[in-house]
Amino acid sequence: MSKPTIYLVDVTNRDGVQTSRICLSKLEKTMLNIYLNEIGVFQSEFGFPVTRHETNYLNANLELVEQGALSSIRLGGWLRATTEDVSTAYKFVPKIKHLNLSISTSDQMIMHKFKGKLDHASIIKEMQEAVKLARKHGTESIGVNAEDASRTNMDYLVEFSGAAKNAGADRVRYCDTLGCDTPFSIYERIKVLAEAVKIPIEIHSHNDLGLAVANSIAGAKAAVEAGVDTYINTCVNGMGERAGNADLVSVILAIKYGSGFPNYLDSKVSLKTAWKISKYASYAFGIPVPINQPGVGANAFAHESGIHADGALKDRRNYELYDYEELGRGEPDIIETGRKITVGEYSGIKGFRNVYDKLEIIFKNELEAAEILELVRYANVHNQKPLVDEELKFIAKYPDIARKIFTMSP
Repeated sequence: MSKPTIYLVDVTNRDGVQTSRICLSKLEKTMLNIYLNEIGVFQSEFGFPVTRHETNYLNANLELVEQGALSSIRLGGWLRATTEDVSTAYKFVPKIKHLNLSISTSDQMIMHKFKGKLDHASIIKEMQEAVKLARKHGTESIGVNAEDASRTNMDYLVEFSGAAKNAGADRVRYCDTLGCDTPFSIYERIKVLAEAVKIPIEIHSHNDLGLAVANSIAGAKAAVEAGVDTYINTCVNGMGERAGNADLVSVILAIKYGSGFPNYLDSKVSLKTAWKISKYASYAFGIPVPINQPGVGANAFAHESGIHADGALKDRRNYELYDYEELGRGEPDIIETGRKITVGEYSGIKGFRNVYDKLEIIFKNELEAAEILELVRYANVHNQKPLVDEELKFIAKYPDIARKIFTMSP
């Protein structure tokens, strides 16, 4: 029997974008999917298949999968665990292959959210019907989410998870929806759940107590020790509702370098893109990375104290747990201080050609250049901020995909 594996399911494009007072454009969500693919994330929860303004973006990103631009990552949609949502999802996004179906399981939410519309038995029935319908539509992998699992009666959580497994679910998402778990409580609860049901466990932790990363790896340890695979939910830069979700880079670092932790991390995961994805997400969200953010903060490898500086210069291992090169850091940032030509929604062909010449992108003819210029104009309107080099390159390489991403019909 092979040892269990810890996989990463990033939910920035679903839970991260639900954060109050911030948003991402569809192009920015697409770029994050590309970066997540590079970092080796198993699955991106890339959006809401029943939300109409997501339709073109979702279908376009599934085309990127078909074209090999997203070569190993899975793209998964989030739905309520209802047959209505499953049917609607396949009406608007017929090629979607991976779903997470969510329903509340705690007494608090059953009584005070559903208000008598559902009870414990009908929640299981509704969830199972949704899982079975998703399978009929050809869904390749299904996660069932127990919302508010951390406040759910343990016997009922075991019953619910067993019912999900019997209906055909591949894994169960344990949602610490309020962020009330501690590493001690989540370890005990997931150990009981995994041993009782023998189904892979997905761990979704919120940071209301500052424990999202600690809870995620404690839950993962419980699952792998019970002999099942585990899937940790992350968000880039720890974005997410209220105080956020488990930070992607911090989770990887904790698994790789945390003392006494079984490093069963998915072998595809590489931190080489960590610096790049963190910087991009910060720009896209418009939220600076904290100076003390693990791995990617400005001070993560900074030393000023005489004793620390002396020790780090003698041997980096004296005061650094891991190497900055591993996170894709170390190269200087080049900032133009002279003339700068930019491309935006009102650019002309001369300035546009100058920008793309510097990116070493050659167009076949003037017609192609004019087509890409028009798309770049739309992209600037779409993003409402200047485009970064990687976005400009993406538009030139995948113009038809870009056109779909920019198109919305109310």
